[in-house]
Amino acid sequence: MAEFPETRDSLIVQVKDPSNRTAWEEFAEVYRPIIYRIAITRGMQEADAQDLAQQVLMAVAAAIGRWERNDEGTRFRNWLSRITRNAIVKALTRRPKDQAVGGMLSLDLLDESRDADPETTELIALEYRRELYLRASAIVRRDVNPETWQAFEMTVLDSVSIEDAATRLKKSMGTVYAARSRVMLRLREAIRDLEESTQ
Repeated sequence: MAEFPETRDSLIVQVKDPSNRTAWEEFAEVYRPIIYRIAITRGMQEADAQDLAQQVLMAVAAAIGRWERNDEGTRFRNWLSRITRNAIVKALTRRPKDQAVGGMLSLDLLDESRDADPETTELIALEYRRELYLRASAIVRRDVNPETWQAFEMTVLDSVSIEDAATRLKKSMGTVYAARSRVMLRLREAIRDLEESTQ
């Protein structure tokens, strides 16, 4: 099961350069929302989850220069996943529930146990898929006719029957089927392209 996308080697090289703001912005754009949603799902308050996402990214920034692919089995996503799991576990287990989160995470997050927390690992995979869908849907929604998107949204996301959607949209059932299929195909293509761009 995938946890984080396998970050392409060229982005890792660029992120290792602290002066390359563009690479860091691209990296943070993909990973910050994933880390944030996982923290929220695990019971953190919104501000604490935002802090945690920032702390994980700062821990990565501080240690990325030392990360190296030792062999084909060494994956950047596993390293990043471990940092995130450790940060969440520490935040949830080592602080009183009412205590505010602040300050920088120490680099010991990088050296914590490699034992996986299965629940967090599943959340990481789920949130990665959710982030891919959100990014892909923003791309596809810009590219299709608003009525085509609405037909997709009604029949797939809102579980409205094809017949009811056709009546509401004043379109034939065939038109609604075609619109839904067209958007679903475009979403699959956009997700594939996004996944390929992170490898």
